[in-house]
Amino acid sequence: MFSGSMPALVTPFRNGELDIETLKKLVEWHVGEGSNGLVPVGTTGESPTLTHREHEAVVEEVVKAAAGRIPVIAGAGSNNTLESIRLAQHAEKVGANGVLVVTPYYNKPTQRGLIAHFTAVHDCCELPIIIYNIPPRSVIDMTPATMGELAKLPRIVGVKDATADLSRVSAQRITCGKDFIQLSGEDGTAHGFNAQGGVGCISVTANVAPKLSSQLQAACKAGDYAKALEIQDKLMPLHQAIFTEPGVVGVKYAMSQLDLCSEEVRLPLTGLLDSTRKLIDDGLKHAGLL
Repeated sequence: MFSGSMPALVTPFRNGELDIETLKKLVEWHVGEGSNGLVPVGTTGESPTLTHREHEAVVEEVVKAAAGRIPVIAGAGSNNTLESIRLAQHAEKVGANGVLVVTPYYNKPTQRGLIAHFTAVHDCCELPIIIYNIPPRSVIDMTPATMGELAKLPRIVGVKDATADLSRVSAQRITCGKDFIQLSGEDGTAHGFNAQGGVGCISVTANVAPKLSSQLQAACKAGDYAKALEIQDKLMPLHQAIFTEPGVVGVKYAMSQLDLCSEEVRLPLTGLLDSTRKLIDDGLKHAGLL
C-alpha cells in the first residue's frame, strides 16, 4: 500500500503567503525524480503555523497535482481529537490516499487515551491511517502493545516511527503483525530500519534529494543493503547538517540552493546561522547535488 521514499513535503511560502505554484512544481518534480508518495502538512510542512484553510488548501492542491500517479498521505494530526477528525474527513473528501495522525502532543494522554483518540479518527472516515509516533516532540510514546491493539482496527495500517530505536521495528512486528506497514521517520537510521523489517521512510532529506532517497529504498527492497549503504554514506552528512537546526529550516535552505523554493519559514522558526548554511552546502556537495 505505502512503501519506499515519501518526502515529508515542505510548504513553500513567498512573502508570508502560500506559494501554490511552487508547491505544484515540487509535486511534479517529485513524481519525475521517483518519489514513491508524498506526505503534505506534517510538521515538516509547518502545519503548526498554517491556518485551517491553508492546511486544507495544501492537501487539496497536492492531491490534484499528484493526479493519482503517486499516493498522497495527508497530515491530519492534532492534540484535539475533533480537529483531527475534521482534517481526516477533509483529506478523504479531496481524494487523499491516506492520513498521517500524530500522537496528541502537550495533552499527555495515557495509552488508554491514545487508543480512544485513534479509534475516533479511524471511525470517522474510510481512509487508511498511519500512526506517527515521535516521543521527542509529542512527549508521549505509544508502546508496541498499544500499537498492537490499534492495529486490530482495519484501517490503522502502519506507523511512521521517529523513535530512532531500531529495536522497535521488531517489537512492533510481534504486536502488530508482519504485514503492518512500518515506515521510518528518521533519515539517519532509515537504512537500518529497513533491515529490521521496515518498508520505507517518510523523509525530510527526500525534499532535496528525492532520487537518491528513492534509490536507497529501492536497494533495500531488493535486498541489496551494500548498495543502499553506499547511498546512505553519500546522504549522511546532509542528513546531519539539515538537522543541526530544525529540519524544515535546514531542508528549505538546501532546496533554495537548488532553486526549488524559497528558504522562507514562519515564526517561531527563524533562518539558519551561517555556520549551519556551510554545513548544508558541504552536505549537498558530498551528495553530488551542488
